[in-house]
Amino acid sequence: MIKAIIFDFDGTLVDTETLWYKMYKDVLLEKYEVHLPLEEFAKVIGTTDEALYSYVHSQTKTTIDFTELEMEIKSKIMEQKDQLVLREGAADLIKKAKSMNLKIGIASSSPRKWIEDILEHVKIRDSFSVIKTKDDVSEVKPNPELYLKAMEELEVLPHETLAIEDSANGSIAAIEAGIKTVIVPNEVTKFLTFDKRVSVYQHFSDIQLS
Repeated sequence: MIKAIIFDFDGTLVDTETLWYKMYKDVLLEKYEVHLPLEEFAKVIGTTDEALYSYVHSQTKTTIDFTELEMEIKSKIMEQKDQLVLREGAADLIKKAKSMNLKIGIASSSPRKWIEDILEHVKIRDSFSVIKTKDDVSEVKPNPELYLKAMEELEVLPHETLAIEDSANGSIAAIEAGIKTVIVPNEVTKFLTFDKRVSVYQHFSDIQLS
């Protein structure tokens, strides 16, 4: 019996990833003449950006300050924050979970401030009793630590928990934590190959909570 749902954040609840990809692609092309294929960007969805940095390094002789680059891209995204909305069906699923008295949490590889700011923007911060971020763990997804810590604080066991993800890295973390996992891919993750142990749905409305 499910007692809790743990959502990934970026790309799952709010499709920040499509905007991140667009901004990354545009800035890299404009400033460094580097083309960023979606296949390369997808490698870092749900985890750290090291693989992306390595790819960019391999494509240019220019020294790039990636901390500065990410700040620039994040600033551009926040300028277009109105584009960031809850994915279709997510609010209804959260409402249904609440009606069933399920505990609801978030486990995300992103920084806490980023998540909190966008949750406030889309007006669902109060829906989550637990939020675990990269600030809470020594290693992000695909390491299962985020999910393990979220379950510990929610006071539930793996077989009582459902994880909802959009990426391969995120789903591996949930699987390794022993949690039943479903995927609702977005525009930049729908082409990925997912572990056979997960269920892939095109819409949040397809997810059964009972």
